Amino acid sequence: MDLFEYMRESNMEKESPLAARMRPRTLDEVVGQQHIIARDKLLYRAISADKLSSIILYGPPGTGKTTLAKVIANTTKAEFTQINATIAGKKDMEEVVNKAKDNQGMYGKKTILFIDEIHRFNKGQQDYLLPFVEDGTVVLVGATTENPYFEVNGALISRSIIFELKPLTSDDIKILLNRAVTDTERGMGAYKAVLEKDAEEFLADIADGDARHALNAIELGILTTDRSEDGLIHITREVAQECIQKKVARYDKDGDNHYDTISAFIKSMRGSDPDAAVYYLARMLNAGEDPKFIVRRMMVCASEDVGNADPQALQVAVAASLAVERLGMPEARITLAQAASYIATAPKSNASIVAIDDALATVRQTGNLPIPPHLQDAHYKSAAKLGHGIGYKYSHDYPDNYVKQQYLPYELNGKEFYNPSGNGYEVRIKEHMKRLRERDQ
Repeated sequence: MDLFEYMRESNMEKESPLAARMRPRTLDEVVGQQHIIARDKLLYRAISADKLSSIILYGPPGTGKTTLAKVIANTTKAEFTQINATIAGKKDMEEVVNKAKDNQGMYGKKTILFIDEIHRFNKGQQDYLLPFVEDGTVVLVGATTENPYFEVNGALISRSIIFELKPLTSDDIKILLNRAVTDTERGMGAYKAVLEKDAEEFLADIADGDARHALNAIELGILTTDRSEDGLIHITREVAQECIQKKVARYDKDGDNHYDTISAFIKSMRGSDPDAAVYYLARMLNAGEDPKFIVRRMMVCASEDVGNADPQALQVAVAASLAVERLGMPEARITLAQAASYIATAPKSNASIVAIDDALATVRQTGNLPIPPHLQDAHYKSAAKLGHGIGYKYSHDYPDNYVKQQYLPYELNGKEFYNPSGNGYEVRIKEHMKRLRERDQ
């Protein structure tokens, strides 16, 4: 590092936003996330012992993903390299990998690669990393606000440990606010500000678990508020309200509000209340929820709660998914509302989910029972000698394209998994199956 680079970094440390300056430097300074970094937890032990394996940190903004990465950087003896997936390309990764190979070969030193916003990498970029993560050339630390099981390469997921970060509690936010106000080295202590109790309560509540949101607000308040007669800067509730004009509705991937709202949305569609469904949809969209996440849940609801009572519901949900990808917001809001109201007003049946869950339970209980020989493949060599396919009756050779024969394993003869409800299109399905079965008697 030359003198100019050193000066640049020194100035950045002094002039960077409060939230960046106040980032913890050690594990013991981290507030919250005790479910993963308490002293007896795996992540704490791995970081402390400098024995970290590849991990992915997943959680909403402002909960400490980058903070944990910085703590790892301060703790490890390994080479620590950081890139941001929003601006980095394959060339950047090649440079990291080549340097990691040199460090490993010449000095026996491992390299930790922190990739912020890892979900922004496309499949090809993620695939490039895979062999180097697998052979230990780099230890991956990925950070993402998106569900990694949807957005990150499955092969990378299988070679990493997922740690979910939760929104900070109000008490956590209060600790951080008071630390920022009083810290004279990195915080705002030199300004001699006083954070009044009602302002503290307000900011801790309105931040909704996002430490960065709260710290940005307190920094703005201190920098823009005149001193009182006592020479102190008083951060009152009124000042705090001016610094945060609007309560940010949070629906983060591991936050209570997120789950409560999506739960209410699904239950409203299941309960055939289109007004409530559209209302909760609006709340999520207003908060900036990813429309792709919403429409995925709608596809689940269309199968789980509507099913064959209205097979069109799943087609509507899938079409909405395609439209969301091609339209984007704000136009996609109309498509989402159309699909949500359709699913909400459709007749309901959970017969399909009951059927598959019953079948899965049976398979787990009975194992892989022998498939009836007449259903087995008769095309491969020696199949006929084994009796495979012999005696199979081709349905289309019979009236109504139906003929009775044993389809289930013989041990499950007479077992019924799918029982159509008496709603919507399943009435016709039920009547059709009844006619076929009565004909066999």
